[in-house]
Amino acid sequence: EVQLVESGGGLVQAGGSLRLSCAASGFTFGDYAVGWFRQAPGKEREGVSCISNRDGSTYYVDSVKGRFTISSDIAENTLYLQMSSLKPEDTAVYYCAADSSHCGGGYDYWGQGTQVTVSS
Repeated sequence: EVQLVESGGGLVQAGGSLRLSCAASGFTFGDYAVGWFRQAPGKEREGVSCISNRDGSTYYVDSVKGRFTISSDIAENTLYLQMSSLKPEDTAVYYCAADSSHCGGGYDYWGQGTQVTVSS
């Protein structure tokens, strides 16, 4: 059974930091592109960051560049998102997802999400 389980969300003040984790199982993690998405109330889901486990290439949406860092521990089948200098507009449910092809693909598997709330 494929599972993606996010953790690490919570409430933080603006300017603070959080590290999200996504534990993967049931598929060959090292062969996938894995990424983070977020969805704020009343807004569409947006891609935040992605990393290809095959070649290590990364992608960030402009609004998080310089503040968020994506990383992947293939040996532990775990994806991370280090978030710093958090802003209230980063408040959203954050999801991890895995794509068998490449970042920006159709994403085969999704987690259930973890809430991140940034207070002003």
